[in-house]
Amino acid sequence: MKRLACSGRAARSVAILLICVAAPIASAQVAQRHVDGPRLWRTLERLSEFGRPSGSGFEGGVSRIAFSTEDLAAREYVMQLMREAGLSVRVDPAGNIFGHRDGSETLPIVLFGSHIDSVPHGGNFDGDVGSLGAIEVIRALNAQRVETRHPLEVVVWTNEEGHHFGRGLFGSGAAAGIVEPSVLERRDSDGLSIADWLRKYGQDPARFADARIKPGSLAAYIELHIEQGGRLDAEQTQIGVVQGIVGINWHTCVATGMANHAGTTPMDRRADALAAASRAILAVRDEVRAEPGRQVGTVGYATIQPGARNIIPGRVEFPVELRDLDAARIERLWSRVAARFDAIAKEEKVTIECAPLQADQPAVTDPRLMTTIREAAQQAGYSTLDLPSGAGHDAQQLSHIAPIGMIFIPSRAGISHSPHEYSSPDDVANGAEVLYRTIVLLDSRFDRR
Repeated sequence: MKRLACSGRAARSVAILLICVAAPIASAQVAQRHVDGPRLWRTLERLSEFGRPSGSGFEGGVSRIAFSTEDLAAREYVMQLMREAGLSVRVDPAGNIFGHRDGSETLPIVLFGSHIDSVPHGGNFDGDVGSLGAIEVIRALNAQRVETRHPLEVVVWTNEEGHHFGRGLFGSGAAAGIVEPSVLERRDSDGLSIADWLRKYGQDPARFADARIKPGSLAAYIELHIEQGGRLDAEQTQIGVVQGIVGINWHTCVATGMANHAGTTPMDRRADALAAASRAILAVRDEVRAEPGRQVGTVGYATIQPGARNIIPGRVEFPVELRDLDAARIERLWSRVAARFDAIAKEEKVTIECAPLQADQPAVTDPRLMTTIREAAQQAGYSTLDLPSGAGHDAQQLSHIAPIGMIFIPSRAGISHSPHEYSSPDDVANGAEVLYRTIVLLDSRFDRR
């Protein structure tokens, strides 16, 4: 089988370009990329400087927490890249950054992007690949002089990770209209509220509700992302076609006992909050393991008070996180975990109280978008694997208002949220190329319906 060779002049027409893209390619043949991989890699390196530890290299990780000075500077850099790519830039009242490119027809917007905030001591690829990859797609479209029927928008969402203020998927949730304005009053350790930080970002918190995207205004939302798991890397597969995104249930729990002298309080008269919390943490693991499936449960930290070696702990705070593609399973697991906590509290003579912090529902990706992503990858000559996402993403919030699709690239050894997080330059370029081809195919296939 032969692939039609396409000149830059021919590619100026979307129709001609699609003929070129859609021509059959032998499975072992890799098509020429439209995106500039080295240029994309250079922007990733530059972005990593915002929050990178002093003296470390590109692969040294980054701490670029949302609503921080590092994040604010990185946002300015990203907006500069958008403007250089010819995009019209705006920031909505939730701090989300949009770069707009006109279409030739009055059609709904094809939206694509990700986030640039990180966890503490995180990696340089989580979110960044999708955000800068989206800008690279615009550059490639410009270079090929491709005019799309649909208007296109690149988006960088605010506070996806949620480390600051305990509210993940913040910006995308505001865009979907599912974040209550009351969350703006949450305060951090410096006493600043989310509303205060939005003002630092040049926004008016009183207009927060205006961040909601009007229903029907989006044709689709596509997000390129690193897998953050090990399947693609282990199976040497280049592109993941995401089937759905897990729901995430967060609770903050507190075990309260009685702080007392460690030397003079008999073992049978203790109300040891740490002993109870330790049993509760193991109960989470046991209940999640008790039934087959891909569900996971995690306790990520424990804050112990008073925290002295010769005092029985009187208070321990710990979070409980449950994830699965089935919302009913998450609720079932939490019911069993809560019952175990009640039993442990009675046996240990303490109280264990849990308050819900956040619940993000599972989101299934659109079958048409999965088919289009798979076709785009195969046309480029890349191997594919259909798989679920065990991590939460902004796309799950957008599923409330538009069809969603996600493209994964391999994460070396499945490591993420770590300085050791890594995707190769080739994998990053492959992902951006599949995003490019997906956008072009969608533009030809989606109409107002």
